[in-house]
Amino acid sequence: MEILNVTLERLGLRSNRRVLIVYYIMLPSLLMGALLMYQISNFGLFEGKGLYKTNVLEEGKPLNVTDSKVLEGEGKPRNVTTSKVLEGEGKPRNVTASKVLEGEGKPQNVTASMVLEGEGKTQNVPASKVLEGRSQSITASSSGSKNESYIGTKVDSSPNTITRVPMVKLLGGLLAPGFDEGTCISRYHSYLYHKASPRKPSPYLISKLRNYEDLHKQCGPHSKSYNKTVTRLIKNSKINFTTRCSYIVWKGSNGLGNRMISLSSVFLYAVLTDRVLLVEFRHDMSGLFCEPFPNSSWEFPGNILTTSYLKHLQTYESLVQNNMANTTKWVLPSILYLNLQHSREHDKLFHCDHSQDLLRKIPALILLSDQYFVPSLFMTPYFKQELSKMFPEKGTIFHHMGRYLFHPSNKAWRLISSFYDANLAKADEKIGLQIRVFNTRKSPYQTIMASILECTLNNKLLPELDMRKSVPSPTKNRTFKSVFVASLHSEYAENLTNMYWRKPTVTGEIIQVYQASHEGKQKPGDNIQNMKAWSEIYLLSLCDVLVTSSKSTFGYVAQGLGGLKPWILYRSWGEKIPKLCQQALSMEPCFHYPPKSDCNAKNKVDITSVFPYMKACEDFIPGVKLVD
Repeated sequence: MEILNVTLERLGLRSNRRVLIVYYIMLPSLLMGALLMYQISNFGLFEGKGLYKTNVLEEGKPLNVTDSKVLEGEGKPRNVTTSKVLEGEGKPRNVTASKVLEGEGKPQNVTASMVLEGEGKTQNVPASKVLEGRSQSITASSSGSKNESYIGTKVDSSPNTITRVPMVKLLGGLLAPGFDEGTCISRYHSYLYHKASPRKPSPYLISKLRNYEDLHKQCGPHSKSYNKTVTRLIKNSKINFTTRCSYIVWKGSNGLGNRMISLSSVFLYAVLTDRVLLVEFRHDMSGLFCEPFPNSSWEFPGNILTTSYLKHLQTYESLVQNNMANTTKWVLPSILYLNLQHSREHDKLFHCDHSQDLLRKIPALILLSDQYFVPSLFMTPYFKQELSKMFPEKGTIFHHMGRYLFHPSNKAWRLISSFYDANLAKADEKIGLQIRVFNTRKSPYQTIMASILECTLNNKLLPELDMRKSVPSPTKNRTFKSVFVASLHSEYAENLTNMYWRKPTVTGEIIQVYQASHEGKQKPGDNIQNMKAWSEIYLLSLCDVLVTSSKSTFGYVAQGLGGLKPWILYRSWGEKIPKLCQQALSMEPCFHYPPKSDCNAKNKVDITSVFPYMKACEDFIPGVKLVD
């Protein structure tokens, strides 16, 4: 600098000209430095990994993101500086890899669960879930992503504030976003435990569910319409009046499995008829499920639908017997009681068009059922076309409706997730074994055990024992299979445990057997037993392969929620081993007691010959089930 000043003095230049010359000399160097810094700041976020910021933030292409990529294989989160990319601002921010994937800019400690869930809440998620493929490939896209892997929902009054929810958490759009996750953890976390279903809900079904949710919010409990109409109906069912909202109140009977399949049937009927579904949960059903509909409840006030109350209601059966349905001189009631249990005959004309014409005129229905009567809705011309649009794959109805309706409460979810994480998460394959013994005297333990082994061994579900060896070889690099047994009895799990503990398998696989409970007998009205039953149904649905007992609605629910076609154990009588088990044609429950007559009640009909997508149930020949 001194040399420069001496040179300028010799040239006789004034001070202001000196400053100007210095500026022009330094300007190129400053520009080059700024350009170099800009290029460095825009280089790839994962140097040497083949991933660049433009790929993650701008192109919207899906990336298979694993915890090793996010954490660079070192188990430590890495802060990455970026600017103007995330928010269009000029302020640099510290952004963690997980938040680059989410499109946000707040630093966080990255865990595998955050990558899987697309959110910043840490959860204890076993690494096995990341490795098993139980998560979906997460699309790290910008707001202009074309693959629609996220759904946006407004969460406050600000028009620009939205929460971006990955589609995988919403089961392909089946579930609505916007619920408070803390009130029902399972709703948005179950996808971490279930394998991704290849059966996607149709756009038309999704739109029908969103429309129903709007209707339920307008007419459900605590709404003006509900307070005016339902309260009035309960006080005096003989008062006749018109109302903007129509209702159907579900009243279940028999065991938990029967109640769940009948409730899903009633919900589908409510969607088809624009009725608001209300459910009567007695004490034994309390606290099992989350509320399924946003910003509303589905629970009907308890202890109202007593036996004495129902006796004073007009029934559909009485309308048919008195021929009131075909006359205009009768004043139809405002509330009608429908009994669709398996023991009823007159109400089996429920599927007929003339019955539906009558029911549409009645504001409130109370429906008692223990059956999965969805197949009868396909027999109704009024519903058939609508159902075909909602369910192009007819063998997936309970799979979609069950996953929409039935979310384990937080209490139930703690039982499910803790048992799964402790016992099943690390297995290479999970086999669910549901054993229902309807009569222990007619079906001895030895006969049932022989049937189980014949089914599982002959179909290669479980490996044979290597009788030449007495000591299992070292377990390093060997396949683990977990068998989850759901039964009221402990003998079956104990027998399998002893069997695979004493001898190695011919395949070298390690077999581990688990059972969550064994109550001994079913206890009607017991809330604790129902909580255990619900947990075990759900655990069965998380398995890769399922073996169920014939005619068991417990198994029907598990297979539907899991999207599984089970192997069905046939019922044994005495010491004779029943025929070999058979794999189900579809994951749908069986409608045990379908209508036998046509709508004129004159001729008996074979339903399976009239409707090609209905087949006789494998486990109960008089019943029918929907197939693809």
